[in-house]
Amino acid sequence: MTLGPLDVRELIGTPGATRRVALRGNLEGLGTELARVPDDAPLSADLLLESVVEGIVVSGVVRGTLALRCARCLKAFDGSFTVDVEELFAADAAADDDAYPLDRAGELDPEQMVRDAIGVELPFSPLCRPDCQGLCEICGGDRNLGECPGHAAVDPRFAVLSELIPELPESD
Repeated sequence: MTLGPLDVRELIGTPGATRRVALRGNLEGLGTELARVPDDAPLSADLLLESVVEGIVVSGVVRGTLALRCARCLKAFDGSFTVDVEELFAADAAADDDAYPLDRAGELDPEQMVRDAIGVELPFSPLCRPDCQGLCEICGGDRNLGECPGHAAVDPRFAVLSELIPELPESD
């Protein structure tokens, strides 16, 4: 199920007229490798449709859950989101306009607007917790769980760098 088209014929051509709608549905295929909206997780959108001279302004709040993977330790965890939307749907919207298209039959489809609003709000680098220590780059152990014993040895590929930088005196 997806967020379907809305019949807005009674609003078109009557500036000032409004209507509230509550949508429930799913979005498929929205996300990145670290943050995505699960295909089976329901979204809710409480929207206000307002008729204006240019078309229909859709505003409101979209809520849902996210399936996240920590950028440091790669553990999976869930999160939630709340996104505010306010967009114009216009009958004469061109591909390069800021407005979304309003169907000539008097329907508007909020799905692309919702996808766009959620897409820009997806976290780029989600963390399972602010102090996540991540995985050890040498042994791959999870530092949060104490799986990395610590490594005193310097990678032999970088050993020559220690010869280039003189030892710094210890400060008090």
